[in-house]
Order: sequence, then C-alpha cells, then structure tokens
Amino acid sequence: MHACRNLQLEYLDLYLIHWPVSSRSGTYEFPINKGDLLPMDFKSVWEAMQECQDLGLTKSIGVSNFSCKKLSDILAFAKIPPAVNQVEINPLWQQKKLREFCEAKGIVLTAYAPLGTRGTIWGSNRVMENEVLREIATAKGKSVAQVCLRWAFEQGVCVVLKSFNKGRMKENLEILNWTLSEEESRMIGDIPQSRGCRGEDYISEKGPIKTIEELWDGEI
Repeated sequence: MHACRNLQLEYLDLYLIHWPVSSRSGTYEFPINKGDLLPMDFKSVWEAMQECQDLGLTKSIGVSNFSCKKLSDILAFAKIPPAVNQVEINPLWQQKKLREFCEAKGIVLTAYAPLGTRGTIWGSNRVMENEVLREIATAKGKSVAQVCLRWAFEQGVCVVLKSFNKGRMKENLEILNWTLSEEESRMIGDIPQSRGCRGEDYISEKGPIKTIEELWDGEI
C-alpha cells in the first residue's frame, strides 16, 4: 500500500476513512475545492478497506465522522464491520445516540476534540471555558481538562489527545483514581449541546452533500 511505503511501515494498526466524502483524484489541497467534491461509493470504498485488512496491510479498519445512518449503510454489506468510529465527543457534544448505537454494534467510539476544538482551524475555547465544567473542576480540585477526560472515560469512550507538554501529559493520565458524582454527571448531562466541527468544508450547493443536515443525517 502506498501509504505504508510513505510511512516506512510494513502495516498499519488502524486505517480509517477520515470523512464520508470523496474528492477528485490527483488534487491534494485543503480545504478541498468545492468543484472537486464527489459522492462516495461507500460499498466500493469499504470493499477496498476490507482488502487492505485481508492482505495484512492493516490490523483493523474503521471510519471517522460517520453518523448512525452511514454506519448502518456500511454494516448492511460489510464482511468486516468497522472496528472504530472516530468522532467529536466532549461535554458540549456528547453524542448519546451515536454512543448507544456503537455500543450495540460492537464499534469502539473514539473521541477527537475531547477538550474542545481550540487550536484547530474550526476551533474555539468553549469547552474549557464552560462554567459548569469550571464549577465541577473547582469543587473537585481538578482541572477542566481532567473533568472532560474523566467524563469521557466514564462513558466508555476512547480519547485522542495531543500534547507536547510533559505536565499536561501527566495531568491527562491522572483521571483514574477518582470519579464524578451522580450529581456532577447530571450537571454535565444537562449542558446545552452543539457540534463544534460541523464539516462545512464538505458542503456545496452544487456538490453531492448540499447541507449540514445531509452530512450528519440530521444528527446535529
């Protein structure tokens, strides 16, 4: 596989479809030119993903940014079901419906942006500045980041974190010897919900996906 050669690896541990969209081959720019967006042939793409696993090029295959409906579409013909669905999950976008669906189907749900989206091209600091999370963090003597990660851990969700700061790395690991109370979990559950990463780069009036609702199948 070309990707393995570029990475100088014999195989990948996990290979994901990053978004449920396709673009014209031969172009490598982001944001993708709206004129290059194409409808994804999910069946053909997934068959190619399965072939990668069958050939030993990857140990597992999965998806990212897939709704319940799009996962159902894949599962309808998949010989190898997705091992993982990597999506935005944090206290301000809790994805309860998707969490329940993936648990029922045996798909591991992995959270990107578990601390919010600061530092991304579509980001904000709304999670880390949330008053409910700050109140819980102060009461427990923890950081807001630790409260977010502990909440995700208690939901059975894997998290993807990036930090080059040794202090923050250590702090991120220190979430295992304490718990959120029932009241604190309820407070987090009551936080108003809104998606941070809406995927607007893949929306085009002339493209295969014309609205945000269509991209997420109403799960917004």
